[in-house]
Amino acid sequence: MRWSEFAEKECIDLVNGERLGNFLHADLTFHPQTGKIESILIPVGSSWFKKKSRQIELSWRLVKKVGPEMVIISTAEQKG
Repeated sequence: MRWSEFAEKECIDLVNGERLGNFLHADLTFHPQTGKIESILIPVGSSWFKKKSRQIELSWRLVKKVGPEMVIISTAEQKG
């Protein structure tokens, strides 16, 4: 799957059904030696000039299912 296809999808938390956003303006972090994706940084809250925006960091292992319109993650593993 290309990033352009992935970026259009909504991110939904399986634990509470919360919409975390989409991946359109997200960033990825990679492991320096292997090049594997480690986490996704999703911007939350928009403001002018991005002064008050913050990011949610989601470990790549939290991704449970990639569907045609959304990505299901489970933050239960992150909390526990």
